[in-house]
Amino acid sequence: MASGDLFDSQGNSLAMPKVNVLTMFRLGLFQMGLSMMSILTLGVLNRVMIQEIAIPATLVGAVLAIQLFVSPSRVWFGQMSDAKPIWGYHRTAYVWVGAAIFAVASFLAVQVLWQLNTVVSSAGGWAWTTQTMSWIALLALVFALYGLAICASSTAFAALLVDISEEDNRSKVVGVVWSMLLVGIIVGAIISSSLLKQLTPEAAIAQEALAEPIATLQASVNRLFLIVPAIVFALAIIATFGVEKKYSRYTTRSTAINREDSITLGAAWRILTASPQTGLFFTFLVVMTLGLFMQDPILEPYAGQVFRMPLAESTKLNVFYGTGTLIAFGVGGFLIVPRLGKQRTIRLGCMLVALCAGLLGISGFSANPALLKLALVLFGLATGILTTAAVTLMLDLTAPETSGTFIGAWGLAQSVARGTAVAAGGAILDVGRKLLPNLVLAYGLVFALEAALMLLAIWFLNRLNVREFQTNAKQAIASILQSELD
Repeated sequence: MASGDLFDSQGNSLAMPKVNVLTMFRLGLFQMGLSMMSILTLGVLNRVMIQEIAIPATLVGAVLAIQLFVSPSRVWFGQMSDAKPIWGYHRTAYVWVGAAIFAVASFLAVQVLWQLNTVVSSAGGWAWTTQTMSWIALLALVFALYGLAICASSTAFAALLVDISEEDNRSKVVGVVWSMLLVGIIVGAIISSSLLKQLTPEAAIAQEALAEPIATLQASVNRLFLIVPAIVFALAIIATFGVEKKYSRYTTRSTAINREDSITLGAAWRILTASPQTGLFFTFLVVMTLGLFMQDPILEPYAGQVFRMPLAESTKLNVFYGTGTLIAFGVGGFLIVPRLGKQRTIRLGCMLVALCAGLLGISGFSANPALLKLALVLFGLATGILTTAAVTLMLDLTAPETSGTFIGAWGLAQSVARGTAVAAGGAILDVGRKLLPNLVLAYGLVFALEAALMLLAIWFLNRLNVREFQTNAKQAIASILQSELD
């Protein structure tokens, strides 16, 4: 049975209401919350670990990347949300439970970090001892739990976006919802900066006075990691309450509903490998994501060590990046993508990101914070244009019969790549420090590799044939589903 038959035979799907703009913005509150959480881990903890506690950047990148390396679970969570509803919901309950767990785990991670700092301080600085590695291992375990919860909630949420949208309004849904993600970056950066402003510039930078700023910092960061996760959990509830019941078309699109136990993880894997275009797009997502996020663990230390910014000010850099991306999301979703098309917009975005990554590296030679902020605004604009088109294309390359499974696969590609980017960013910085004569060139090496990856992403994109996926692949997917259910 063709997938078109599966959908068209359910005439009542056509009578379902379309998502209005107000609901799109409400859904965006969840993305807003996720970006607020990312500020805490990749905008605050990375700086504290690398500069204030002086943990090697390679190790910091590896630990922070743990939350992303658990992303293979996205395929499983996506398949589970397709086949195993909780409390009668295929998506909403997964969002809520995941949000509760990652909110608690984030606070636990900070408490482990303070214990690690106590050990490091008592030893007079970083040393590879049994105690330090034990606390690092526990910190990695907490980040793994945090990452699993993020995977469960965000995969179900993205699948919900597929369930409630049609191809003709999907770019608008993406534009609005992902715009709210950038609002979250701005709001999260402002809140974080406000709660961390007790640190003076001298205390934040001077390594010889390390004990005093860490003692002051601990109270501020603890308060930050109590307030923000609680807000994020509340936003997850508000964002999704009642949406699935009113707007979801999943029950009319999927053959899996009445035979939910029959769709196994093995069948999900066969569905994902039914078309070579799936693997090609997966590879494109990996390369593109590597190019976008390699600077994540090193941007705030870059601001502190090269531009001499205090912690509160370097955290606020996310406002400039977020503002640029927010503008681009709105313009991209409503103007650029509909006019240029998804793939042409992605090519444009990749080229712009490569240029802006170069500008970030060049700005270090001036040590002028104003130039760094300008570069971040432009980088945000380029990222927003690229991400809007890429996410819209991602949702198009998602079979509605198994939307959770495909969203899990795309989330896997992005998370593995982002985890690799975070780990690689710290490692490349350490290599640059050893091989290059100054810090500016060491940080610039990271930005140069980002630019090269964006050009490689264009090469993979040029080989992608969306029409092939939307025709031949859907026929194969329907055949596999029918065989599995029989």
